[in-house]
Amino acid sequence: MSEGYDPHAFAPFAVTVDLAVFTVRETRLHVLLVERGQEPFRGRWALPGGFLLPRESAEGAARRELAEETGLGPGTVGALHLEQLRTYTDPDRDPRMRVVSVAYAALLPDLPEPHGGGDAVSARWEDAARTGPLAFDHDRILADARDRIGAKLEYTCLATEFCPAEFTLGELQQVYETIWGVELDRPNFRRKVLGAPGFVRPVEGPPRRTGGRGKPAALYRAGDATALHPPLLRPPATRPHPAARKGRDG
Repeated sequence: MSEGYDPHAFAPFAVTVDLAVFTVRETRLHVLLVERGQEPFRGRWALPGGFLLPRESAEGAARRELAEETGLGPGTVGALHLEQLRTYTDPDRDPRMRVVSVAYAALLPDLPEPHGGGDAVSARWEDAARTGPLAFDHDRILADARDRIGAKLEYTCLATEFCPAEFTLGELQQVYETIWGVELDRPNFRRKVLGAPGFVRPVEGPPRRTGGRGKPAALYRAGDATALHPPLLRPPATRPHPAARKGRDG
């Protein structure tokens, strides 16, 4: 310990992690929530998360808590794309004590319903537009994470994280439409995606029938690029996507 340093001169505080984990289900953006089994906010829904252990990094804690509270397998959690969102430091954000939270955003393809574990009673995928009041300041974290994901889809290749290993351009377009809440022109979207070097790469083999009346669609995988050149800019919200209209009017 450094000479002259008195640890008791500083008020104690804790560090937690919180995760906004998103997926696309039935053309709607969903977020992973857990039902709290302990006070404070027992019985309320919240984002997954918890306290850092003494010898643990924030990202390590995020992956551990996600596995413990949702039952997602180690393969899923280990391969998860985690992006640090921001740090939340409001002195009154936790009624127990001063707690600083490092928040992460994550993207997943559609998965079966999770189950609760650790100090979570249960877990579920919830429509991100209909979560209701969440515990702590998690409504703010969720809103910030949605804004971040929507913006990053313009200039990164993160949209493929929502897709299965092999996907059609129609499925990729649905990801953009769901998150942005606008309907995109199919030929223009296809031209921009295929014109972005390294965004996607074709899969050899027969195309896949997608359930429509048209011919089977070609399959693609995520390419090697991480950034889009040129960016795929979000159009003005003049044509709401049908799912977005349903969520607003229903």
